[in-house]
This record gives sequence, structure tokens and C-alpha cells, in this order.
Amino acid sequence: MTFLASVFVFGLLIVFHEFGHFIVAKMAGVRVLEFSVGMGPKLFGHQRGPTLYALRALPIGGFVRMAGMDPEENKEQEEGSLKDAGSFNNKSIFKRAAIIFAGSFMNFVLAILLFIYIYAIVGIPMFTNVIGDVLPDRPAAMAGIQPGDRVVAVDDRPVSNWAELIQEIHPRAGEEMRLMVDRQGMVQEFRVTPALDPERNVGQLGIVVDESAYHHEKQGFLESIRLGLMNTYMLTSLILESLYQMITGAAPAEVGGPVMIVSEIGKAAETGWSNLLMLAAILSVNLGIINLLPIPALDGSRLLFLAIEAIRGKPIDPAKENMIHLIGFAFLITLMILIAYRDVIRLMGGE
Repeated sequence: MTFLASVFVFGLLIVFHEFGHFIVAKMAGVRVLEFSVGMGPKLFGHQRGPTLYALRALPIGGFVRMAGMDPEENKEQEEGSLKDAGSFNNKSIFKRAAIIFAGSFMNFVLAILLFIYIYAIVGIPMFTNVIGDVLPDRPAAMAGIQPGDRVVAVDDRPVSNWAELIQEIHPRAGEEMRLMVDRQGMVQEFRVTPALDPERNVGQLGIVVDESAYHHEKQGFLESIRLGLMNTYMLTSLILESLYQMITGAAPAEVGGPVMIVSEIGKAAETGWSNLLMLAAILSVNLGIINLLPIPALDGSRLLFLAIEAIRGKPIDPAKENMIHLIGFAFLITLMILIAYRDVIRLMGGE
């Protein structure tokens, strides 16, 4: 299950990211030579026009290969009398930047779509108003409330789920309330006064939700869009804030690598489809942000080189730029191996 879930999540993230590069390149008139999902040997390929659509053996990445991105190819163009209109490097800085940025942009789009699907199709898991446990010597226990009771109303106000019940209890510390409780089909009334929790400054009865009693509550389509946009924005803000705190040393640099991500995907898959999609949305936003950082070999560094070109009025030597990306790629691979090693040690119970 972990393997299949990991292939699904990584495949989804990669396909959307690379499709962003691909579709904007096509719109900009760039000749796309290959659109591949995966790395390594080709398992399947289909040539359509100038583009080879391929599935490769290793599900660890993907790429879009465009005309004009090879330094040797650019040198041949310079030596020739005519410029290739379909070459990436012959397009304007704006078009090239749009092509590069589109990959990360599509990761944000994917996150929004996943959130919309979760809210509109799967639904939000909502705990019902059934009490799973009653803590001893707390107001609910002293009033005679028992595990398995279902609270149907508070002071004649109906409650249909646990969230509504908590909203009635928390602001009522020290204030007596009437609970209408369904116990095995018979409704009984209990008078109980929530005790103040000094740490959280809220009223509490000493009751615990029955985690096995829940249902999925679907949202309307427009509300799902609103929630999808809001969640993606909040998640982006949270990740950026966390990165800033790690860079400034305000928070420890807790970084999880591929091994840890696969482990979390496996756990999410075991708990349900909606949790797996939620994790995929979170990873998609992470990928979109990380890929825009100005680190060699990532899209962010390519955007930085384009900004330098715009300021200088001429591009940096493609061979030198590619060498920088190659060194950055080697560094990233080494870093990933080290992080993966640390992940394995942590999963095995080490420090």
C-alpha cells in the first residue's frame, strides 16, 4: 500500500509540475522535444509531432526537454545564419520566466484542486455528538452522564456534532446548563456546570469524543472553492514562515527527506483516502515553494539568472550557467542522500 500510495502521490505532483512547464512552453511557441514522467530507461513512448511522451522506469522525477536548452545546440544556432523560432533561448525573458514559473504554479493549482475535491466530494470528517468517555470526578461524571450518551441539545438549542457541542460548553464556565441526552433511545435531561480550565480559559465538562462515531460532511461547490483557496494560502504562509524561522535560526532545521515522506504517505494511506489527498496537497505546496528558492538546479535559480539577464541586458554564458546547475544538482543529490540516511536512522529508533 505504501509503495502504490507513494507512486500515486509523487506521480501526481510530478505530472502537474511538468505539465505546467509543458503547456506554457507550447503556448509560447517553444518546440517541446520530450515530456517524460520518471527517470532512467524508457518503458513506454509515443511520438506526436515534435514531442516524445514517455514513461520511464524510476518514479523519482520527470522532465520537459525543450529545444534550445542544450548549450551545444545554442552554439550551432549561433554559427548558423538563421535563428530557430522554436528555441527556448530565442524567446523573450518574460516568456522564458513564465515557462519556468509555470511548474511551481501548477503545484499550487493542484493543491487547490485537491482541497476542493476533499471538501466537495469526500467531505470533511465530522465527529458526532456521541460521548466516548467520561473523566472521573469531573462535572459530567458527577451529573450522571455516561459513555455512549448522545447530546442532542443544550438549553433547548439542538447540537448535531461535536464541534457544535464544544462551542456551547467552552464559553459557559461556571454557568449551569441543561443537556438533553439520548441514552439508548430515551431522552433524559441533565443539569451540569462546566468547570474552568485555567490554562485554556474555557469551560469543560470532562467528556471525550467517541472517535469511532463520525461522518463525512460535504460542502457546496462554491464553499469548497473558497476553502480550497483559503487553505492553500494559509498553508503557503505557514511554510514560508517556517522557512524564514529556520533560516534565521529562530526554529530548528527539521527537514524530512524522501524516506520520511514515503513513511508519512504510508501512514496517511492507512487512515483513509481523504488523509492521503490532504497530505498530497501539503506536499504539492511544499514542492511549489521549494522549487522557487534560488538554489542551483531548481527553477528559482533559473528565474534568478533571467533576472540578472534582464538587468545586464545580455544572458550569462549558457555553458557557465549549466555548470552552476550541474554543481547545484550534485549538491542536492548529496544532501538528499544524507537526509535519507538520517530518516532511516530516525525510523529505526535512533537519534
